[in-house]
Amino acid sequence: MTTRNTKEEWLGVIEQAQRAIPSTFTEYKAPGLGTLGFAKSIDHTLLKLDTKSSQIDTLCEEARHHDFKSVCVRLRWVRRAVANLQGTAVDVACVIGFHEGTQPVSEKVKEAVDAVAAGASELDMVLNWVQLKAKDYEHVYADIAAIRNMAPHPVILKVILETSQLSQEEIIAGCKLAQAARADFVKTSTGFSGPGASIENVRLMKAVVGDDLKVKASGGVKTVNECVAMMEAGAERIGTSNGVWIMNEAQSIVDEVTHMAGDTHRREQRPASSLTRTFSSS
Repeated sequence: MTTRNTKEEWLGVIEQAQRAIPSTFTEYKAPGLGTLGFAKSIDHTLLKLDTKSSQIDTLCEEARHHDFKSVCVRLRWVRRAVANLQGTAVDVACVIGFHEGTQPVSEKVKEAVDAVAAGASELDMVLNWVQLKAKDYEHVYADIAAIRNMAPHPVILKVILETSQLSQEEIIAGCKLAQAARADFVKTSTGFSGPGASIENVRLMKAVVGDDLKVKASGGVKTVNECVAMMEAGAERIGTSNGVWIMNEAQSIVDEVTHMAGDTHRREQRPASSLTRTFSSS
């Protein structure tokens, strides 16, 4: 596969993107707590190597109950998850090149082919961040583009940058490469290598990709306050293994605020930030 640009051309693209980063960032509106939009922002995730089939069944049952956007699993569990979720509005996402991202492109492509054949409608691929740090942009682009070409739309492609291992310049570079390769999302982290998502990195990623791509925050998002903060920073999808806790916590906040307000009609009208801040310890 030929690359889109030479290294020098990529450097120019990245430098231009760096210069365009604003001094202040947009604050986005999170979906209201207790709404379908909030639930559909969550990818309910289970990626442990020692996962059992019964845990996948539970994951899917929870996703059906809360109407999450997807369950995110490893390749070996895709068929079981698809069977569990048949007839629902919950998608199945499969991680590719997880979690190192350094596998040969051919290996990632085979994994993606197998995932789509098994019924996955979303792919969360780890880019080769070691090559990215080495400024080997041609090969990083080819890595992403190979998956995109194998799995065109309507398959959703998310590119995991592993932001904990990258500088600001490298995060910008990863975003521009994913954008050029026609990915749908850029995603912060695997959750297996260092700190996960941060508000600062989500803001930066959203500023780089604008409306062309969406941002997924994953890794360490465990509470409703953290979830809303990531959404306000620009994330439209949250990857977490704590989805049930977050939904239960959100519902408790909504119920308590509704009780305090004495007006059940305000539930859909109050923004998520106003609800979470009412009960925030900060």
